[in-house]
Amino acid sequence: MHHKRHLLFIAALLLQFTLSSTSFGGAWAATKLFNKGKSDYRIVLASGASTSEQTAARELQSYLKQISGAELPIVDANGDCGRHFIYVGYDTRVKAVTGAPVPAAGDEAFTYETINGNLYVYGGRERGTAYGVFTFLEQQLGVMWLMPDCTYVTQRTEYRLPELHVHEAPAIHYRYAQYKHVLDDAWCAHNKNNTLWAPRKNDYGGIGAYWNCHTCEQFVPAETYFETHPEYFALRDGKRISNGQLCLTNPDVLRICTDEILKAMDVYPDCWVYSMSQSDNRRYCECENCTAIANRYQAQSGLMLWFVNQVAAAAARVHPDKYVGTFAYQYTRKAPVGIRPADNVVIRLCSIECCFAHALDECEHNRSFMADLRDWQQLTPHLYIWDYVVNFAQYHAPFPNLQVLARNIRVFRDHHVIGIQEEAQYQTPGGEFAELKAWLLAHLLWNPEQDTQPLIDAFVRAYYGAAADAVLRYIELCRQLIKPETVMGIYIRHDNALYTDEFISSSRRLLDDARQLVASDSVLVSRLDRVRLQPMYLHLMRSPEAAKADGTTDEYIRLIRQNGYKANEWEAVETFIRKIQR
Repeated sequence: MHHKRHLLFIAALLLQFTLSSTSFGGAWAATKLFNKGKSDYRIVLASGASTSEQTAARELQSYLKQISGAELPIVDANGDCGRHFIYVGYDTRVKAVTGAPVPAAGDEAFTYETINGNLYVYGGRERGTAYGVFTFLEQQLGVMWLMPDCTYVTQRTEYRLPELHVHEAPAIHYRYAQYKHVLDDAWCAHNKNNTLWAPRKNDYGGIGAYWNCHTCEQFVPAETYFETHPEYFALRDGKRISNGQLCLTNPDVLRICTDEILKAMDVYPDCWVYSMSQSDNRRYCECENCTAIANRYQAQSGLMLWFVNQVAAAAARVHPDKYVGTFAYQYTRKAPVGIRPADNVVIRLCSIECCFAHALDECEHNRSFMADLRDWQQLTPHLYIWDYVVNFAQYHAPFPNLQVLARNIRVFRDHHVIGIQEEAQYQTPGGEFAELKAWLLAHLLWNPEQDTQPLIDAFVRAYYGAAADAVLRYIELCRQLIKPETVMGIYIRHDNALYTDEFISSSRRLLDDARQLVASDSVLVSRLDRVRLQPMYLHLMRSPEAAKADGTTDEYIRLIRQNGYKANEWEAVETFIRKIQR
């Protein structure tokens, strides 16, 4: 854990992106929460406090001690609360003082407010109260949980508790910034990332999960069934094929898939939705029966939904509290006509074809996606987004999309989506600004109305230290690559017109000079080297002989081999190294 006395300015930056629901009174309370290592306050745990509320109280005590040197005792609400206190959790006493109604256990909204010089923090028992404690520490005292191994604490001599009334609620119910390096219970709780690929029970109120994807090929695997039952599989050009979709009108396929979904619900009971979704290819079945149903509903999504609704009906009889999810993806992205998702069906709409240089609702290239988004919104209240925020063809090349992240999330919010999965480097660390983007996305998924630039400034200055100015300048150089006519999908390559030779050379000089500023700090060198990988990668891919001659290739190989950084989604580290060594 890194403590930086000189980072008081970060607290000021954090205040710039406090939610619009925050209001401050004009007068300051006379009582100091702490002063010169001492405090008259206690931390009071509400009656019947949950595990996450107890965890939040302990962390509040710990961070206040790190900030001030004062250790506030934690006491039970049934004991002596003392004259001054921070009250954590909701109970009858909070109701009497605040008049607030009882929060639902799973409600993630929270309030922190001062009343008569005391601070009350309360919300839903599962995560709401804990989120309130962590947000108070972040917004009012400048604590930043940047990475699982990097928390910044600004140390202070005194802090006067102002008049506060802060209420926040999430803009998006299910929030998932899908980066490998933040698969950490504490980081997720501190940054309000409440979804992962697999559910977890922990002391922070747990983490939910959307179970699996592309399950057709898993439920009816070709290696098991194709030889004996080719009729289970797609008919293409008059032949059954083993590497396409399933024949969804075959009754045995429906029976097998239904059995598999029910089995998954029994084996993985802590998920809230279970995927019954197409395989990752476009080879759908063209048999007479499948084609007739697709034509009836004017889209291949109609055939898929016809099938999934039947699976969901069977699931509802056994597990009425569970949902069945399916994709609106590639050939099923277009919404059907004449059929709706069942009440227990979740549609997971994917933006894979979109341009991410510009906001979804501002780009001509994205008009068809926006039409599909609107159509699906009209069909279901259970619309979930699978979005994409990195370049899967080259993890280490610049992918300048910081300017669209907040607006795109606002677009989804305004279409009443229930969840967003931001797919990123899910299987490798070390990608392009992975640390910054994971943290930034977690904050924006909670509240996309925040101004992105102060968030970026706060993170970069805290994370990169003396190299921060250079990193911010480099981010600006990346942003300037985007022109009105730019189309930037998630599989662009190093030879794309987006990247210019001038950008590569100036970026390398800028970041190499910055490395000299932090040369004595191995932690900052490592962080900056992950940024330097970006122009390094472009140089070695565009000018391989020059990169070998000037040592760029050797340095790049050393960094990715030493740290296990994959260069793209599909190639192992050593496979890619062999390719660039040829």
